[in-house]
Amino acid sequence: MAGGGDELKLLGMWASPFALRAKLALSFKGLSYDYVEEDFKNKSELLLSSNPVHKKVPVLIHNGKPICESQVIVQYIDEVFPDAGVTLLPADPHDRAVARFWASYIDEKLFGAWIPVFRGKTEEEKAEGVKQTFAVAEKLEGALSECCKGKPFFGGDTVGYVDVVLGGFVAWVHAIEEVFGLNQFDAAKTPLLAAWLERFDELDAAKEAMPDIGRLVELEKMRQAQAQAAVY
Repeated sequence: MAGGGDELKLLGMWASPFALRAKLALSFKGLSYDYVEEDFKNKSELLLSSNPVHKKVPVLIHNGKPICESQVIVQYIDEVFPDAGVTLLPADPHDRAVARFWASYIDEKLFGAWIPVFRGKTEEEKAEGVKQTFAVAEKLEGALSECCKGKPFFGGDTVGYVDVVLGGFVAWVHAIEEVFGLNQFDAAKTPLLAAWLERFDELDAAKEAMPDIGRLVELEKMRQAQAQAAVY
């Protein structure tokens, strides 16, 4: 229960960065909720009926009404529970638009750059993914400088919308470094992002929501082995 008679239920999958994003938003807002772990190979009727268009997690169900897509969920939580926890979206319309722009950029460019790193069939494809990943990190370094105005987070003194959106990928940032040796937020190249990552990792609300990194590493190693076996 979220308090005040609100009932919240989150449908997710433990390794999903997008489900983690929703968990982070709920955690930073200090909201309690019921969590339902979904099996991608055997999706529940609740998931299929709640998100009939995409049939994907996360789905937030608030008092029986489903909200789909992670960025939409984060914005919804902030709008419906404005007095809970931290305020995620900026009050100023222009600042809010800038935050939404960078959130969209993160999903399109950072996640997009990871695909060839994870699934590239040749070394050239993987190398291109690495190149794209560093290019995205450099852009985000500039975004952080613009948004934080010398303060610790994209949201300023406290985490904001972009922090939560990027925060959904933090667990995989660490796992990718361990599996592939790819330090995406390198302190030598992107010092602001590297410092941001350290600060974000230390937040209690983030720790409460994060999956086990070792488990993610094992999952990706298994996927890599399966991909290699399929080649031969």
